[in-house]
Amino acid sequence: MLNHYLKISPEVSKALSEGKPVVALESTIIAHGMPYPKNVETALAVENIVRKNKAIPATIAIIDGKLCAGLSKKEIQHIGKLGQKVVKVSRRDIPFILAQKITGATTVASTMIIAEMARIPIFATGGIGGVHRGAASSMDVSADLQELANTNVAVVSAGAKSILDLKLTLEYLETYGVPVVGFKTDEFPAFYTRKSGLGVDYRVDNVTDLAKAIFTKWDLGLNGGVLIANPILKKYQMKFEPITEAIEKAIQVAEKKEIQGKKITPFLLAKIEKLTKGKSLDANIQLVYNNAKLAAKLAIAYSKQTI
Repeated sequence: MLNHYLKISPEVSKALSEGKPVVALESTIIAHGMPYPKNVETALAVENIVRKNKAIPATIAIIDGKLCAGLSKKEIQHIGKLGQKVVKVSRRDIPFILAQKITGATTVASTMIIAEMARIPIFATGGIGGVHRGAASSMDVSADLQELANTNVAVVSAGAKSILDLKLTLEYLETYGVPVVGFKTDEFPAFYTRKSGLGVDYRVDNVTDLAKAIFTKWDLGLNGGVLIANPILKKYQMKFEPITEAIEKAIQVAEKKEIQGKKITPFLLAKIEKLTKGKSLDANIQLVYNNAKLAAKLAIAYSKQTI
């Protein structure tokens, strides 16, 4: 039945059938995370990084009502040019976007769903969504967290976006049994910076040990994802005080304008980019590159795991 909805590119299909490592990549970062043409350049560069590290990239999106694992260059350019005109798709949106046979950009949550359908266990993104500041009254909690609780995909990210309440995000993940693993770090990274003041559940210093732990989790039947926190490289991270100040200002503006729901994250990222004169976008791009490289290596290590 799923074959009716799922379209896997020939390159990705061949790799999966041969047991080769594949890395899932999201498309919301293309449509809603960066301006054109930087979004397309970054998406293609990320795919090249995965290939250079000897894995196959599978950028995921919904194209003309099909769940697509593996996009062509033309499809990536199409999504990039349309930008925010493309529907942002999370779990709840999938059936409606498919029924209308339109194009949608997948969030972390929906990318995980499609990756699991396609049997791609490793996914690289920038940063996950989480518990928004003020969630005690707004109840604004990203669907990414529930997907991590239920879907068998390991997500490599630079932590959670620092526009969020990181402490509550980690508490939520703990409640639902999602392991938060620091790759070569004891501290949970805060997207633009390596610093958050918060710890991780486990520190792992090599991809082989990480792959073994992920394989063991699922082999035991313990369903749900794993969050791999991979800090932005030191030379690209932003200084803690200036980026914190920019985030606070952006949040204040969003509150004044009463921006909520799907629109909040793209708005805040764009506002922070403006306040930092483009430095936050540069950091965003570099952390995505770093995550793609680690995900490729992890996919290779995971492909070698056996009972």
